[in-house]
Amino acid sequence: MQILNVDLKERSYPIYIGEDLSYGQLCRKALPKCQDVMIVSNTTIAPLYLDKCRSSLEDEGFKVATCILPDGESYKTVDSYMQIMTALISASFGRDCALIALGGGVVGDMTGFAAATYQRGVAYVQIPTTLLAMVDSSVGGKTAINHPQGKNMIGAFYQPKAVIADINTLKTLPEKERSAGLAEVIKAGIIIDGEFFKFLEENADKLLSFDVSLLEQIVYRCCDIKAKVVALDEREGGIRALLNLGHTFGHAIEAFLGFGTWLHGEAVAAGTVIAAKVAEDKGFITKDDVKRICSLLDKAKLPIDFPKNMTGSDFMRLMRHDKKVKSGHIRYVLPTAIGKSAVFSDLSDDYVMQLLETMR
Repeated sequence: MQILNVDLKERSYPIYIGEDLSYGQLCRKALPKCQDVMIVSNTTIAPLYLDKCRSSLEDEGFKVATCILPDGESYKTVDSYMQIMTALISASFGRDCALIALGGGVVGDMTGFAAATYQRGVAYVQIPTTLLAMVDSSVGGKTAINHPQGKNMIGAFYQPKAVIADINTLKTLPEKERSAGLAEVIKAGIIIDGEFFKFLEENADKLLSFDVSLLEQIVYRCCDIKAKVVALDEREGGIRALLNLGHTFGHAIEAFLGFGTWLHGEAVAAGTVIAAKVAEDKGFITKDDVKRICSLLDKAKLPIDFPKNMTGSDFMRLMRHDKKVKSGHIRYVLPTAIGKSAVFSDLSDDYVMQLLETMR
């Protein structure tokens, strides 16, 4: 087992990465005085891991309740959030309870938001079971639910007490979901770590296989990158914004198609290619850099084109609702080299819209 630390002073917490981790023991370390816990999971993950998680927690003296949600991005809604709240209230859980998020990014985001708001805030632990959640969404305290007009529009920054990433849960992950997680992995290399990007290129043929050693290296490196970024900029006032590469365009794709039509990672991949092509047009990166990015995403079986029925004006309309709009300007994260990136807010809507039209 490897351990990283997200250094946020009194709100610091560990990330445990390894195989066959003891959920109960690690949760007890994170929640030494807690008795009542509620596992929040979904209809796909619960049959696979709920019994193991519950018995492990009960072995450590926790009183365990459960809340099982429908699976999918389309259920990351106020209704699902209220289902968690109703379960907590019905169980008579007080402010000394804790929530356990057992699932992927959707479960983690909703559970975190429920924890942030139930009785003005209770503890929670992330147990991510997808690659995307392990390398990205479970770390950093971003919690949210979707609104019909925009992704993650209702949420809070609220840090967990621990993240427990058991690599063995990836054994049951469908290839499509593993590919989606690789979008966030590749993103990390593009924005901040050129050597990591090169490592991914060298291991591209093994990325979709269940190579435990490789996956553990990837999860550790991505969590290390994100932990350091979050420690420097918890609330996305500076460097943390770089983690949004591909997300402004990607969120627009998700909203256009309907949340859940494409997996989040698939939309981020297509959005990353758009950002790379904008960066090439501005002279920040070369055509060869764009080819390398597209090639790696393609080898990970991710889309490198956005839906052809989506126009430049569709993008602009939807990106105007993005959380990252500041003072009326859409903020774009663009690569300035493979391993470097920056935020730009001076690109005109007409310029971006016309460029998007040339990509259709």
